[in-house]
Amino acid sequence: MSHPHPELSSPPPLPEGGLRVTPLGGLGEIGRNMTVFEYDGRLLIVDCGVLFPEEEQPGIDLILPDFSSIRDRLDDIEGIVLTHGHEDHIGGVPFLLREKPDIPLIGSKLTLALIEAKLQEHRIRPYTLEVAEGHRERIGPFDCEFVAVNHSIPDALAVAIRTPAGMVVHTGDFKMDQLPLDNRLTDLHAFARLSEEGIDLLLSDSTNAEVPGFVPPERDISNVLRQVFAGARKRIIVASFASHVHRIQQILDAAYEYGRRVAFVGRSMVRNMGIARDLGYLKVPPGLVVDVKTLDDLPDNEVVLVCTGSQGEPMAALSRMANRDHQIRIVQGDTVILASSLIPGNENAVYRVINGLTRWGANVVHKGNAKVHVSGHASAGELLYFYNICRPRNLMPVHGEWRHLRANAELGALTGVPHDRIVIAEDGVAVDLVEGKAKISGKVQAGYVYVDGLSVGDVGEPALKDRKILGDEGIISVFVVIDSSTGKITGGPHIQARGSGIEDSAFGDVIPRITEVLERSAQDGVVEPHQMQQLVRRTLGKWVSDTYRRRPMILPVVVEV
Repeated sequence: MSHPHPELSSPPPLPEGGLRVTPLGGLGEIGRNMTVFEYDGRLLIVDCGVLFPEEEQPGIDLILPDFSSIRDRLDDIEGIVLTHGHEDHIGGVPFLLREKPDIPLIGSKLTLALIEAKLQEHRIRPYTLEVAEGHRERIGPFDCEFVAVNHSIPDALAVAIRTPAGMVVHTGDFKMDQLPLDNRLTDLHAFARLSEEGIDLLLSDSTNAEVPGFVPPERDISNVLRQVFAGARKRIIVASFASHVHRIQQILDAAYEYGRRVAFVGRSMVRNMGIARDLGYLKVPPGLVVDVKTLDDLPDNEVVLVCTGSQGEPMAALSRMANRDHQIRIVQGDTVILASSLIPGNENAVYRVINGLTRWGANVVHKGNAKVHVSGHASAGELLYFYNICRPRNLMPVHGEWRHLRANAELGALTGVPHDRIVIAEDGVAVDLVEGKAKISGKVQAGYVYVDGLSVGDVGEPALKDRKILGDEGIISVFVVIDSSTGKITGGPHIQARGSGIEDSAFGDVIPRITEVLERSAQDGVVEPHQMQQLVRRTLGKWVSDTYRRRPMILPVVVEV
């Protein structure tokens, strides 16, 4: 198995007749999925998603793939193939189309409808090409065939990309549910046919590669939901991803069976479920779904609310309910269902929400105490079965953290893929398929690009470090006025602390030290304000560290008069 080295340099020019595969997101992480394929100077992108921030990224709204490696080649892009409509696969599209709005988008009916609605908010009208399973489209030098796969959202597709360098199959996110709610199976016959033709490189979903066995059918959840609905005496509040159509369908079915009305809460949930209903992917009996404003007229035992926030996102509806910062107030006896998995890194945020809801008297049903979620990703048993069908000549695990990628690689090796033809890469690592063999050729920039409000890419790691210091240790500001000619202090030092846990009155002990240091500096002829600020920072910082064992941010201001 080959894997990247931290000292990899930029990849050389692509050999003639070769195909280059460069993931810009989704490897070593859950989210931000984006892969760039290059052949004969032309580019094809598969997916362009976002990653949601964790606690150590305060103030960040979204994390995008880094487009810098393709920014000067936007005219070379033939199109963006979207495998399905989840945010971690389509959420970055508006930010890429801001740079070149006429890049064609290729995807299934539901996927394109979801991204078009999102692009309306950015005032972008995209060029789209609707495809379905069994379709084969020529996109520049890339001959793309689309294959049905089962996932936790309807209309998911894998894509087989043919070029003279060979055939690459990208699974997207998939599982092999044998009893899917929409009766749309992962098309193993199509994968077997592609195998007979010869799959030169397989990019395979790794998210559940560590989980043994097979994923249970989605429909298994229905009986659990019925039990919860049967036992609920007041309102039922369900938190789910805003694009999980299959899960919402089961909620609607249970609500209809038990005589409850359903209201969607949150802009993205209302928008996505409206699209799914209009396109026929969501079956809604007449009168079942009502506007949230009408719920006050209904008894609590006839109400179901469906909202976002299953991952503990601070601004999502469920988190705000837990914090008493939402118009919907949790009361004793409400039932809350978290109908989703825990994305790695979100555990603390989710349990914080669960505790908040429980505090207000809610009965919280989640994956840890009831079977209210099944995964949308193939487990180890399914992946083994899949590899035995596909028999790829080269394997590149994608979509997962390092442990998932490694586990997926081991599964491929068990089914007979030679170790020297299994490539474990990471974001930015270029993999070249030349003369039938895949190998790493170099690395391009593929760091995090942070979205903070209207700012994209302006916030970097230094700013996040400062935010963490401010959040953890607070800030101390020092204001000093000096004579511009002599350097002598004419005002201050004045010290104020915020969030440091140190009372302003405590700084009386350090003010004489700061004054002494500045006066000595003036005597030595050092009167430049920046240098004097550094002296203040060091003197105060050492005192705080020695006295309180704390390291707040220190902001010295030296003004000349």
